[in-house]
Amino acid sequence: MIERVKFGLVGFGTGGRVFHAPLIASAPNIEFVGVVTTSEERQAQVAAELPGVATYDSIAALAADGVQAVAISTPAATHAGLAVEAIEAGLAVVVDKPFALDADAARKLVTTAEEAGVLLTVYQNRRWDSDLLTIRKLVENGSLGDVKRFESRVERWAPDRLPGAAGGGTLLDFGSHLVDQALQLHGPVSRVFAELHGPDGGLDDDFFVALHHTGGVESHLWGSWRQAGPGPRFRVTGSAGTFISPELDYQETLLKAGKTPALMGDRWGVEPEHRWGHLFRGATGAPVESCRGRWDTFYPAVAEAVAGTGPLPVDPWDSVRAMEILDAARKSALTGTTVEV
Repeated sequence: MIERVKFGLVGFGTGGRVFHAPLIASAPNIEFVGVVTTSEERQAQVAAELPGVATYDSIAALAADGVQAVAISTPAATHAGLAVEAIEAGLAVVVDKPFALDADAARKLVTTAEEAGVLLTVYQNRRWDSDLLTIRKLVENGSLGDVKRFESRVERWAPDRLPGAAGGGTLLDFGSHLVDQALQLHGPVSRVFAELHGPDGGLDDDFFVALHHTGGVESHLWGSWRQAGPGPRFRVTGSAGTFISPELDYQETLLKAGKTPALMGDRWGVEPEHRWGHLFRGATGAPVESCRGRWDTFYPAVAEAVAGTGPLPVDPWDSVRAMEILDAARKSALTGTTVEV
């Protein structure tokens, strides 16, 4: 018998309901105890969608019922305060992205957890995107040669959407993932240039960020809620070839359609062939079978860390470093200059 870790979720908006609850509930080594939400509408959604999962009005009430860990999926400005509340209750904590609003707050949060001897990690689920795992495989097996330029986009057309209010703006919302992925693939960054756009008096809803990695790779990152003609999700150019992946990883689509790893088993995260990327050498390209996307491995790994049988899936200091780059991007956009990191 697997000894299951008792887990809770704070927040049941789109993030909690779509991107966290189904994966927590699907983890075989987790007992999903409850959700913290004071909204009557969301309490009703929990009762309808998660039979047997209780609702609570506070982290303290959840902790009192013996929960060992919580995931925080609430508006970005509340992440740090709620994480500290959970740490003070002695709970292991998963914080959704953006980890914090700036690098100073992120650094303070990690230090607080370390001083309390409490596990803290960040929900960087897109490290396990199918297309990113495929790119990593192509880099490692030499199919691309020496990588020169890494292009990465999350671009959508939703001009009437509030520009990333819950996520702190599009740079923090999408950029938290895009910068983390670039750092994972290509290592540290020495300088940053950025352009941010958004409505007067509002948060940014469109950005471009250029990163120069100390290893020589140039990363070009785009994020937008008002791009009617999105570019390819990834284009990676190396000395031996270029890989283009056209669409965003399929796991988001599955979750929004009500599919879960528990329901799909080994079919979870498998990309349909028509969504595979292509490797180009010259004018023609050949399809490359996509690696299976594995968001389903994140929460089981967190539970193993809580049980003392494995490492955390994401080192929170990685997210501090990513926040330092996002801070530099804001400074670059404000001053119109390249910022040294």
